[in-house]
Amino acid sequence: MTAQLQAEIKQRKPFASLEEEALLNLLRTADVLTQGLEKVLKAYGLSPAQYNVLRILRGSGPGGRSCREVAERMLTRDPDITRLLDRLEARGLVTRTRERQDRRVITTRVTRLGLALLAKLDGPAAAWHRERLGRLGAKRLRALIELLQAVRVTSG
Repeated sequence: MTAQLQAEIKQRKPFASLEEEALLNLLRTADVLTQGLEKVLKAYGLSPAQYNVLRILRGSGPGGRSCREVAERMLTRDPDITRLLDRLEARGLVTRTRERQDRRVITTRVTRLGLALLAKLDGPAAAWHRERLGRLGAKRLRALIELLQAVRVTSG
């Protein structure tokens, strides 16, 4: 397996450590998966970050979430969540309202149009997940999940 990553990144010398090799494999795999997901989402005019926001808001129900809460739930950090929400709002996929009790808080909710777009994407996204990861099988997927969670916990 070492030779495979080395060939992909055109590296001739050995990795400095097993930890370095593992990290580079993780980063390379994340990039490959992200690029594939981007292709699926592009057909629907969404970026992975926009898709993530819509899914967060769908899961939040009619109460929606504040901008801060959406940012906290993102899979990857987006330094400009406001601009991301602006683009989704301009497309009619989300709405934002200022709260009466605390005017500093703006609540974002997914619209019917946003929900309809997510519903169209649910099938293709699930199929894409199965194509990329399903061949690992349930036992290996659970092991992978546990390993990845362990890395995140120790990375703080």
